[in-house]
Amino acid sequence: MRLKGKVAIVTGAGQGIGAATALKFAREGAVVAACDVNREALSNVVEACREAGREAGSEADAFVVDVVDRKSVNEMVARVLATHGRIDVLVNNAGITRDARLQKMTLEQFDDVIDVNLRGVFHAAQAVVDTMVEQRSGVILNASSVVGIYGNYGQTNYAAAKFGVIGFTKTWSRELGPKGIRVNAVAPGFIDTPILATVPEEVMAKMREQVPLRRLGKPEEIASIYAFLASDEASYINGAVIEASGGMSL
Repeated sequence: MRLKGKVAIVTGAGQGIGAATALKFAREGAVVAACDVNREALSNVVEACREAGREAGSEADAFVVDVVDRKSVNEMVARVLATHGRIDVLVNNAGITRDARLQKMTLEQFDDVIDVNLRGVFHAAQAVVDTMVEQRSGVILNASSVVGIYGNYGQTNYAAAKFGVIGFTKTWSRELGPKGIRVNAVAPGFIDTPILATVPEEVMAKMREQVPLRRLGKPEEIASIYAFLASDEASYINGAVIEASGGMSL
């Protein structure tokens, strides 16, 4: 178990990649603080983590948190510290989409995505960084996207946020590396998550055609990357952006 005894916070843990990551971490022995705005979904994920963690001797707790709300994030971190005394891993996974072409995108759509996908990452990282500096250890993992690298039609807001996350990752890896803290990002391609549930099949077929592997990724595949990056096996990886897209960029 690569994460035995590590205390890990996972935001956006109610579904998709976040849920898969929380579950993977529990199976790897981590103490998981699962965070989401959806209380019901979060409860189901935490119950699954506790069940999976019984063999690993791990724990899991649910925190209803809106990453846009700085006070909410700070209170969650304070509660984790009060219970466990340390924070070893932060997975900044919470994210939303509000797609529209530039000519049609409203300021509300733009702000909503920037607030969750960019500002939320800043809030969570700033909430844990002092503790990690005091520990002289820690791992911050940020969810970017291939959209943040290559852009995508109708996703001005999402592309800007995910490109910004890469900027965070590069900057923080320089600032925090000397303090024993590693910062990396994962940039998934098309992943089979609830976000794609409303996409018409003909569009899905075109999406698969863009991928040399001719399939969508699975949330569990991205979760495995996060588990590796959080572990000591990745101890010399810092400032990296790991693209997991089935070869879309080839």
